[in-house]
Amino acid sequence: MSLNRDYYNKAFSHIYVEEAVAEHPRTCEILQKFPEAVQIPIHHYKDVFCRKRQDIAGQEEHPMLIIAAKEGRLIYEGAPVCQSFGNEYFYYTSCVMNCIYNCEYCYLKGMYPSGNLVIFVNIEDIFAELEEILAKHDVYLCVSYDTDLMALEDLTGFVRAWNDFVRTHPGLRIEIRTKCGRTDLWDRLVPNENVIFSFTLSTERIRKECEHGTAALRERIRCAAKAIETGFPVRLCFDPIIYCPDWQRQYDAMLDQVAGQIDMSQVWDVSVGSFRISQDYMKKLRRSQRDSAVVQFPFVNDGGVYHYPDRLMNEMEQHVVDRIREWIPEEKIFRWKE
Repeated sequence: MSLNRDYYNKAFSHIYVEEAVAEHPRTCEILQKFPEAVQIPIHHYKDVFCRKRQDIAGQEEHPMLIIAAKEGRLIYEGAPVCQSFGNEYFYYTSCVMNCIYNCEYCYLKGMYPSGNLVIFVNIEDIFAELEEILAKHDVYLCVSYDTDLMALEDLTGFVRAWNDFVRTHPGLRIEIRTKCGRTDLWDRLVPNENVIFSFTLSTERIRKECEHGTAALRERIRCAAKAIETGFPVRLCFDPIIYCPDWQRQYDAMLDQVAGQIDMSQVWDVSVGSFRISQDYMKKLRRSQRDSAVVQFPFVNDGGVYHYPDRLMNEMEQHVVDRIREWIPEEKIFRWKE
């Protein structure tokens, strides 16, 4: 007998709330959006999020929400597997842990012990720590590595909060990465050249097979084009490039589609890189994604980082770079290198 999906709880049917932020204004705003949810007070988010032997796959299908305060160090130096785009002072921060999308190859599956979503409501503390760093030097900050803030904007309001903060801090430039396709946000935000919206563009085949719940390629393209038309800086990320037997045909078709619908002369810059992940994350990722052809590919472990064999990696990346050169000047194309 198979279980009916109705036996499972709906997403965010239960919301765990740290006692320390129970009265925080952002907590109250979030809870108002889920009047029927069961609210469970907790002392610390790790009491729920870091429990052993959690059913991560089940949680990703039907996640619970945890509302908490981010403590300790709030801003971190950028990781080697991430693009710095030539910025000397490269940092990242996490306002949210985990993502409402379910991409098979996502490193979050190898990093976190839970599939539930954590929202840190005390973004003002992140701002305060950031101001201390800005007093020393300029900052390039990625704020959407561990989630998709655009997809969660109606729940958190963090995209607007970051956009407003950057407007009053000229030494700060941020990147907001997304696989979202919503276009309504552009009418709610004031364009700022220091807030870069970065769109991960995948072939439609990979999107259907591996990036569950994400916006279709045509929707991401439409969203990016609308952002450019409205005056926002847009970065196009062909990263990660994912191998499939007909990868060249798939990527050629995607690039032609992108160039046909986006004014490439107005693109801020472009990121190119094939799939890569730290060995520690890969071990857990492969355990949780046993049926994923993408994850179970025989990657090469090179100094603690798994990636495609050099010949295949270089062939795919170089082909994409060569095609992009048809529309984008060389100095605006950033290819990941170790």
